[in-house]
Amino acid sequence: MRHLEVERKYDVEPDFVLPDLSSAPGVDSVDEPVEHELDAGYYDTDELHLARHRVTLRRRAGGHDEGWHLKRPARAEGAPEHHGARTELRAPLDEGESTEPAGPPASFGEELRALTRGHPLRPVAAIRTRRLERVLRSGSGDALAEVCDDHVTAHTYGDSVTTSEWREVEIELVDGPPDLLDATERLLLDAGARPAAFGSKLARTLGLRRSSTQDAGPAGSGSGSDEERAWSAVATYIADQRDAIITLDPGVRHGDPEAVHKMRVACRRLRSTLRTFRPFLDRARTDPLGAELRWLAGELGMLRDSQVQAERLRAAVDAEPAELVIGSVERRIGDHFATEAGQASDRVAAALDSPRYSALLDNLDALVEATAGQDAGAAELRRRARKALRRVDRRLDRAAALSARSEARPSVTPPLPGVVRDRSTALHEARKAAKRARYAAEALAAVGGKDARRLVKALKRLQKVLGAHQDSVVARQTLRDLGVRAHLDHENAFTYGLLHAREQAAAERALEDLPAVEKAIRRKKARRWLG
Repeated sequence: MRHLEVERKYDVEPDFVLPDLSSAPGVDSVDEPVEHELDAGYYDTDELHLARHRVTLRRRAGGHDEGWHLKRPARAEGAPEHHGARTELRAPLDEGESTEPAGPPASFGEELRALTRGHPLRPVAAIRTRRLERVLRSGSGDALAEVCDDHVTAHTYGDSVTTSEWREVEIELVDGPPDLLDATERLLLDAGARPAAFGSKLARTLGLRRSSTQDAGPAGSGSGSDEERAWSAVATYIADQRDAIITLDPGVRHGDPEAVHKMRVACRRLRSTLRTFRPFLDRARTDPLGAELRWLAGELGMLRDSQVQAERLRAAVDAEPAELVIGSVERRIGDHFATEAGQASDRVAAALDSPRYSALLDNLDALVEATAGQDAGAAELRRRARKALRRVDRRLDRAAALSARSEARPSVTPPLPGVVRDRSTALHEARKAAKRARYAAEALAAVGGKDARRLVKALKRLQKVLGAHQDSVVARQTLRDLGVRAHLDHENAFTYGLLHAREQAAAERALEDLPAVEKAIRRKKARRWLG
């Protein structure tokens, strides 16, 4: 069972007195406290891979949620998680104990593979909590939130055994609105509570404090000079993409198309960021890492492209009148993509199970640690983003200079290396440049403000326009190949030609919005923050 947990934690002194939380907006009453004795054993690798990624795996006895719990930060694509939000996967106690005493559930295996990376799990800590739990209720009696006043005793295992005790308060939303957390937080802070220095009880037990890129809200936000916040924004952006890859790993293993897409995007974001800001990074580290990210994105890309094209062509066939679909078009398209997707899925599975992938994740961890301690001037970072944007200008200009006729009748002379002679290829190159510029702007959006966000939005629109065109180019090539095969098998290829013509028209329609999108990108308002 999986659900989203939204909570906030606070450090308090032993003699702390809870304020009257019924004074928070929307809260009508507070239940009398219910006491629970909770015993939890925590599991991790010897290297603490889970804890370092703010993931906890525990076996808890006692309380209303007794069982195995796997908690990890809840992340959206390319952005830090909602403050205090985590996804929680649960399993009953006996699930983990069916194979070996107190062993983690087998059902958690694929959820953890990107973190364990082949290393065994072992007990790392035991935490006993005496909890006084209060429920905040609305006027109609609905549970809005739970307030837990915890007295904690913790022990570590291993070479260095430690014992620690402390008191903390946490508030978890039940059916209350998110702003209830802000209101109750103000009451707690006024009463002497402090935002927790650690993200979890386990992190405190192990002494793993939050880093500057963790739980800090939008990338690069907070105090500090523009110079300091600029590099912090880039470092946070890099960490976010690393985290996205790890978080999306289970979904990719389960074949979720959206997870495949988002992991591929995270790889591209990371690789692009390393290339854009390469003067400020250790090339000996980042150049090989960029090559490995390209490999992983390529493996994911074969599967993702097959999924997108299969959906596109099936929809195209369904949109045609039945009398225009001649022969076994649907079957041929279905068989083609089923074979292609099956092979691509096998390749992705092999990639994720490979030592190469584990090494990539280890190197990403090392990169995140290294970039957090580096520095670079805001002006130089902006200059690199500006350079990426000018590359978009040049490639769009190149595409405009090529006639539509060259696309319909390409030269039979092989092009020189690096020379683009047809409009479709030029537009595709412009699209790739737009992605790189967009990712650079995203990384610096925290210091670029409204203008930076405006540029990101315009570049995203350009990607969409050029992406629709490129999808049509790929679809036309597939239709041509399928039509040739049908002809060689003595089938009527009329429908493939018809769909090819439809795709050609769709490509031209996609480009109708290109002038307006280009104009938005070239506006001074969208660029002035780059200097």
